[in-house]
Amino acid sequence: MTAKIIVFANEKGGTGKSTLAMHTIVALLRAGKTVASFDLDARQGSLTRYLENRQKFIKENNVPLPAPEHTSWSDDIAKIYTLRGQIDKVINRVDAIIIDTPGSHTPLGMEAMVMADCLVTPLNDSLVDLDILADVDGEAVKIKGPSHFAQTVWSTRQQRMLERKPPINWIVVRNRMLYNKSKNSKMMSILLNALSRRIHFILADGISERVVFRELFLKGLTMMDFRENNLHMPMTVSSSSARQELSKLLNEIWGEGLFLPEMNAIK
Repeated sequence: MTAKIIVFANEKGGTGKSTLAMHTIVALLRAGKTVASFDLDARQGSLTRYLENRQKFIKENNVPLPAPEHTSWSDDIAKIYTLRGQIDKVINRVDAIIIDTPGSHTPLGMEAMVMADCLVTPLNDSLVDLDILADVDGEAVKIKGPSHFAQTVWSTRQQRMLERKPPINWIVVRNRMLYNKSKNSKMMSILLNALSRRIHFILADGISERVVFRELFLKGLTMMDFRENNLHMPMTVSSSSARQELSKLLNEIWGEGLFLPEMNAIK
């Protein structure tokens, strides 16, 4: 067994990397997969804090929620271990390795991207955030060329070729999408579809803006936990829609049918 390595990366902070990483971890665990996770953002540590909140919730409520084998990267760890060395320790005994990277350009983040089988880039559904992927001609509303993060991905692809590894499956996720079809949303669709053909990524359907994602962080919970009998969380139309969006995205990320029992027959 060799684990599939899924890396969440964007050189801009606040795009939802840690939230999507956490939902991916829990979905895989609930689908019966074994998971190891790495948080490479020693300063922010959002994924680590999310998992710490989860352990606190488990202890306080006596609810046996699934959790991964987690490593929070730090400067002290970096002095002793390499990321590749730590990955090699678990790659043959788990089904998936989930890596959350910093919201900036770092050598550690680059190293993780080179190892990625699947690279997931959440992108806030905004023309401002699009700048990290593309240089856009504002007058003609056309792509002039790839921007700095796209160039970073190109470099990692070249490195993988040198190491004779398969191509990265790059997925760009439109995150925090609004319900109304604004001019911004229409322009994002046009530009991202054009860019996906140019620099070769899969454009996922996207995740809508929902307050519930921010509320769940403090409890360490995800949308995949809603059907736990002891959680007493009401299932709303918004929650049901969010789980359906996530289910579609998770199957895109995993690359094969992912059986998620909690996603079926929502009541």
